[in-house]
Amino acid sequence: MSLFKGPMRQHIEGFKGLTNKKDVLEVQPGKEVCIPLVCGAVTNIDILVKEGDHVCIGTKIAQCNEGNVVPIYASVSGTVKGTKKLMHASLRPQEHLVIENDGKYEKIQSFEPVDYETADRESLIDFMMNAGIIGLGGAGFPSYVKYKFAKDVKMLIINAVECEPFITADYRTIQENVKEFRTGVLAMRKMAMAKEVSIAIKKTHQDLIDFVNEAFKNDEGVKAVGVPDVYPMGWERVLVRELLHKEYEKLPIEVGAIVNNAETAIAFGEALLYGQAITHRILTVSGHGVKEPQNVKVPVGVAASEVVAACGGYAFDEVKLIAGGPMMGKTIVNDQFVIDRNMNALTVLGNKPYDSISCLRCGQCSDHCPAGLQPVRIAQAVKTNDKSAMERLCAMDCIECGLCTYICPSRLDVTENVRKAKRQLAMAKK
Repeated sequence: MSLFKGPMRQHIEGFKGLTNKKDVLEVQPGKEVCIPLVCGAVTNIDILVKEGDHVCIGTKIAQCNEGNVVPIYASVSGTVKGTKKLMHASLRPQEHLVIENDGKYEKIQSFEPVDYETADRESLIDFMMNAGIIGLGGAGFPSYVKYKFAKDVKMLIINAVECEPFITADYRTIQENVKEFRTGVLAMRKMAMAKEVSIAIKKTHQDLIDFVNEAFKNDEGVKAVGVPDVYPMGWERVLVRELLHKEYEKLPIEVGAIVNNAETAIAFGEALLYGQAITHRILTVSGHGVKEPQNVKVPVGVAASEVVAACGGYAFDEVKLIAGGPMMGKTIVNDQFVIDRNMNALTVLGNKPYDSISCLRCGQCSDHCPAGLQPVRIAQAVKTNDKSAMERLCAMDCIECGLCTYICPSRLDVTENVRKAKRQLAMAKK
């Protein structure tokens, strides 16, 4: 079934008005930052500094060399205090490099800027790799890999949809960094050798569509495109389906598309123009459980507790703190985890208990699943520990968008059942 037929066309109340008109608030770090030594699923990171070393904002402190090259840079100036294991937003304990903040905020240029108009395609791809540009929409995948083997690209899609409730970081960041955004997008087009560029924005954000089209008015083949305000329109498979009307097996490049997040384009623009690495994140702190919802600019490695405090603190004694948006984010039991490079939101909700009832077999979870899965049957396979059924039902294709849980009339955590299936299949392969 097509995503945009029948009940699969799902509009979700966004609550965007809490933050989308507010200026970005800069959050200063406390006595120390703890920078996660993580690159996606890879934790084998080479540390390039030692305890007692002085670093500045922009100093390269570590690098992932396993599979893909991803350097990591310091977000404050100060003294390296060593490493310690902390709970990470991925819900796994991970090693973090601890830097004692000296309060001077000395900044260095991480690398030499590059003029994308005169640089060739291969040089730009190498530059993106060495600058440590990763996907800032949540996945954190090294962006240069998408371009390294690209060929026959029909469309570069810049994802500025922000389909999750509450999140408005892209909306604000594009407006406040239009020069960097344009530079990043045009450099990506050159790397992709794409015929056209579509910047996907919700139709309900006509002001942003007009703003972006004005910024690119002299750039032929680049335009902002309004897409339906439905969830999960921000998933790259759905965007490709909407804009190119094609389906693919594994990657968008199979149908001639490359998809990158808007903030990734801005980070790439900052790297090209100023030699600036990803040392800070702009993210949305919102939800009815925080007193002053806000878009904030935060150094990587600052504790979530400090960020929430800068937004007025918690509105209730009992809250649910989510690393990410309310649909796809992960609920974490305390606020001592830190802001990582690929985090785009902290969502704070009131922790209200609710009662669930047995599955009604209504089939709404299957009707609404954008990946075309059958969550009820997967849950049954989990209950009976039938791994062959889990595999046959393609449980690993689940993107954990949370839509099945959102629409469930029985108030069951349907998504968690599919997560269990994915974990069991992953463990079986190991």
